[in-house]
Amino acid sequence: MSEQQHIDEATGVATTGHEWDGIRELNNPLPRWWVWTFYATIAWSLAYMIAYPAWPLISTATEGLLGYSSRKEVRQELQAAEAAKGEYVSAIAETDVAAVLANDQLRQFAAAAGAAAFKVNCVQCHGSGAQGSPGYPNLNDDEWLWGGAIEDIQTTIAHGIRFAGDDETRLSEMPAFDFLEPTQIKDVANYVVSLAGGTADAASVEAGATVFADNCAACHGDRGKGMTELGAPDLTDAIWLYGDSAADIAAQVRRPQNGVMPAWGERLGPVTVKELAVYVHSLGGGE
Repeated sequence: MSEQQHIDEATGVATTGHEWDGIRELNNPLPRWWVWTFYATIAWSLAYMIAYPAWPLISTATEGLLGYSSRKEVRQELQAAEAAKGEYVSAIAETDVAAVLANDQLRQFAAAAGAAAFKVNCVQCHGSGAQGSPGYPNLNDDEWLWGGAIEDIQTTIAHGIRFAGDDETRLSEMPAFDFLEPTQIKDVANYVVSLAGGTADAASVEAGATVFADNCAACHGDRGKGMTELGAPDLTDAIWLYGDSAADIAAQVRRPQNGVMPAWGERLGPVTVKELAVYVHSLGGGE
């Protein structure tokens, strides 16, 4: 024992020589079990680094003696999942969409898969609940521009609406009626408001009926009920894409907004399109 070593009087244990504010640090050794546990963890970590991927390299990492790969494990799990649903996917691919709807097992599978595809591809415009927004249709109601039968929905999803990249796209455009006099546009807007039971300028409604018959009835029908074969909306209900006030309708008459929906058939493939069609049809508004 060196002459400088200090022994604590209360415990009889040597101190380390460190002192803070008159308090000396006792030189108590660690318990042997703790020391051996610490050495064991070091040995375990070395063995782990040798057995499993551990050290990062420039573009990869050490592979480890066991050859384990989390990416490989994920790929195997995905392959197993694909194999598990392969029977249903094949059946949907080979089955007409109406027959898919009529088969309970295929319908349930297609609706679940379509819901997942909808969240990835459709919610940006139609909303997470398919409730739509100004300019984007609500898919929960029973009003359809191009028909709500399952085949109609499939066609709309596959080929889109006014989509320039698809030769079979749904195609119709409301022309701009800016050649009408401002008074005529005001009159026909009020007439359309009256068709839906809204509050309209009574003095304009009668004159607007004449303007409507001369310019609008060819697409929207004599009574404003619309034509799904033309994509012309029903003007007698309370469902509006661009607003239901006389000013909103006048703006649409003067300079119409003709929305565009992409064609999803080529991008998603026929099976996913069928699944989306079944899901959208299942929301409650399908015919």
